[in-house]
Amino acid sequence: MRSTRSTLAAAVAAALSLSTLAPAVHADPAPRVQATDLDEVVVTATRTTTTVAEALAPVEVIDRAAIERSQARSLPDLLRGRAGISLSRQGGAGKLTTLFMRGAESDQTVVLVDGVKMGSSTSGLVSWQNLPVELIERIEIVRGPRSSLYGADAIGGVIQIFTRRGEAEGWTPRAHVGGGSNGAHEFGTGFDGRSGRGWFGADYSFQRTEGYDSCNVATPTPFAGGCFISEPEPDRDGYVQDALSLRGGYDFGEAWKLALHATRSEGENEFDGNFSNYSETLQQVVGGTLSWQAGDRTRVSLAAGRNTDESDQYSDGTPAGWFGTDRDSATLQADFDLAPGRVFTVGADWLRDQVESDTAYDVDTRSNRAAFAQYQGRFGAHSLQASARHDDNDQFGEHTTGGLAWGLEFGGGWRVNAGWGSAFKAPTFNELYYPFFGNPELGPEESETTELGIAWRGAAWDLRLDAFETEVDDLIAFDAALGLPNNIERARMRGAELSAHGELAGWFVDASAGWLDTENGSGFNAGNELPRRAGESARVDVDRSFGRWNLGVTGVAEGARWDDVANTIRLPGYATFDLRAEYVLTPALTLQAKLANAFDRDYETAAFYNEPGREWHLTLRWAP
Repeated sequence: MRSTRSTLAAAVAAALSLSTLAPAVHADPAPRVQATDLDEVVVTATRTTTTVAEALAPVEVIDRAAIERSQARSLPDLLRGRAGISLSRQGGAGKLTTLFMRGAESDQTVVLVDGVKMGSSTSGLVSWQNLPVELIERIEIVRGPRSSLYGADAIGGVIQIFTRRGEAEGWTPRAHVGGGSNGAHEFGTGFDGRSGRGWFGADYSFQRTEGYDSCNVATPTPFAGGCFISEPEPDRDGYVQDALSLRGGYDFGEAWKLALHATRSEGENEFDGNFSNYSETLQQVVGGTLSWQAGDRTRVSLAAGRNTDESDQYSDGTPAGWFGTDRDSATLQADFDLAPGRVFTVGADWLRDQVESDTAYDVDTRSNRAAFAQYQGRFGAHSLQASARHDDNDQFGEHTTGGLAWGLEFGGGWRVNAGWGSAFKAPTFNELYYPFFGNPELGPEESETTELGIAWRGAAWDLRLDAFETEVDDLIAFDAALGLPNNIERARMRGAELSAHGELAGWFVDASAGWLDTENGSGFNAGNELPRRAGESARVDVDRSFGRWNLGVTGVAEGARWDDVANTIRLPGYATFDLRAEYVLTPALTLQAKLANAFDRDYETAAFYNEPGREWHLTLRWAP
């Protein structure tokens, strides 16, 4: 890569050594399959600890047990089909993946890794394909506007990824190895350790696949669709990924605690293209948090971190350009327990984006300063959440956002929720300053969302239905009159999301469905649907244990979508089924088998790009 590219070899060797030498910790294995626990604590919805059941915002949690149970081999595989989420992928492993939440653009969702904001400052996109699932402990998905808590880009929602961390005293090692279709093979090892007040952990993950031919253009065509090729390249498009996660901390006492973390993922990606057909990528997150329990009712924390996003492009081995961005951030937050069930939060955020590239930008750095406040209160059967935030940005000036939510419990496990929120999206460096294609006069996109939900919690099942409508003004789109991006369009997204979790005849069911109606509100494409969003989507995961066996099925279905703004290229809907099985060989050793896309369904989520066909994979996991 342009910067010094570390091999990770020394760190991997250390992790292997420590995990191998670590003494085994024997304990009764936890159940492999369990229903969703609404009492599980989350932090993303309010920036404070609350439970899924108490959160007024629609929240979904994917924990480590669910990740391993799904046998997902990538983050896009884990997220696809979930309520409110549409994915568009340009091929298999390592290929460009964009995510749309509640119909919002792919750069209108905030993504955090251990509290550090992710994303490229140039494109505004998050490299979902380069975040290894083996390093993830849990994911919290919060749908709806959250700019009043997280600032720019939180129009569709917030997704926070937490890397692995164990809390048990002593050492807990683990390892896995696997292989399957298209020359895929992988291995990884890791451990967590705690002794007294100190703790430390590490995980390494390696993946390699020969891939398949991602572009399905069979005859030469000038820049065929999204493939950007003038003639076919019938070769395999492989991918290699090395990833390492380190974390550690120390509890100085009951009041002071320090936690540090670092995650690095390096990728080598082959694809089809005229301008470039190979890239080396780097995703890195480094950060830390110092927390202080100032008293029974006061908590203060200071967090800081950096996200690095780099990509070096090559065309048949010849350098074809490089981009690199650093996103530095810091947050000071104080929480005050005013009374039982009533919390007041106040804080300040700082964010700085920097660009380094062989492409010249008129401006290559900008900063944002913000102050925010939030009140949460419970009054009998009523719950209230109110938040406000003021941002001051170097490029697009000052902006104020707010949010308001109310909930009412009315017996029998039922609760209704209503909410309103405003949000905005800052223009990216490419939209503002890319030579000959940027417009430095752009302002932020602005949105308002209203939502209404009803939820029911029973002894064996929990259900939730949420409806929403979002209006976006000053949508950034290409202006033919200027030949540049401009704030010229409006958009409307409305829809509903249904989720259900529970047990049926011994089978544990985790199901969701979404309905989405989008409309471009102005310009030549007024009345058209926004591209690459499926109008209907559904996902169901069904699992059951039979002694040493654990069996499961994942079904994902999505309706038709348009691939372009003009609504001339239609991609039909599809449904796929993944079959999976586990066999517990010993309390520490488990063999997993998965048959993905079992019926070999041929489909596309981006025009001209093949999705994987039928694939099999075997994984052996060791976790004493």
